[in-house]
Amino acid sequence: MSQSEALSWRSIADLVGSHADAPVAIVGAGVNERSLTPGRCDLGPKSFRGVLPRFSTYDVETGAELSTRVHDAGDVAVKALSPADAFEPVRDAVQAQAARALTVLIGGNNAITRPGVHGMGLEKAGLLTLDAHFDLRDTDQGLTNGNPVQALLDDGMNGTRISQVGLAPFANTKRAHDKAKAAGISVRTARECREQGLAAVVAQELARLSALVEVIYVDFDIDVIDRSQWPASPGARPGGVSAQDFFDATRVIGAHPKVKAVDLTEYDPSLEIGDLGSLTAGRWFCELLAGFETR
Repeated sequence: MSQSEALSWRSIADLVGSHADAPVAIVGAGVNERSLTPGRCDLGPKSFRGVLPRFSTYDVETGAELSTRVHDAGDVAVKALSPADAFEPVRDAVQAQAARALTVLIGGNNAITRPGVHGMGLEKAGLLTLDAHFDLRDTDQGLTNGNPVQALLDDGMNGTRISQVGLAPFANTKRAHDKAKAAGISVRTARECREQGLAAVVAQELARLSALVEVIYVDFDIDVIDRSQWPASPGARPGGVSAQDFFDATRVIGAHPKVKAVDLTEYDPSLEIGDLGSLTAGRWFCELLAGFETR
């Protein structure tokens, strides 16, 4: 790359900094304790920030140049905390950014979803999950990355305000499925997403939720992606959604005016193959911003 080319290269990282009045904020929340599958999800926030300089702000497909400034609110000190002990710090960190148009919580295991929703206000929020799993394990043995949705139901969240998209066969139990149906949760399987298109299914669920709630929180559990395209989550399985479909759905979500907070969870950089995980996470953020700029 020549000097002139280097000077003209504007990356996504150039949009991120200490911007008190920015409409978007990112918060790192590397919770790693009480994971059902041991790993290093605590490395997610650092790896995510580290890959942003590799993405330009220009979308050759649409001709759009991203320009939204993003406030980096830093990391919540939760690496060594259990999900129960991390609840208040993560909730408060999200709540501190709630006046912005969009807050992006970078995990960390999926246990951060519960405090993230509370940070937006449990009584007024709906939840959309892109996830291969129900996350409806019982909470009687404590909080883990396998039960944030169950914990939210226990907190009093009405199941009709929850949509779960991308659920994989042979990765869940009948009991969890029965729980979801009994609670009134909208369940959309990986097959539905393949046959109808993930973006189309997500648009349907956003429309359903927006009629019920004031704000929508989206949990991007990235193990919803097919494992051949996404090895950096222990829970990812063959037969998940494609990375491109995931990006397309992300842009739809970013564009929705009621989406006020999102998280990226189950991202374990220690499982990376050739930077594939970090590059996928970085592209996800680009798509989120691209959608946001169409609001």
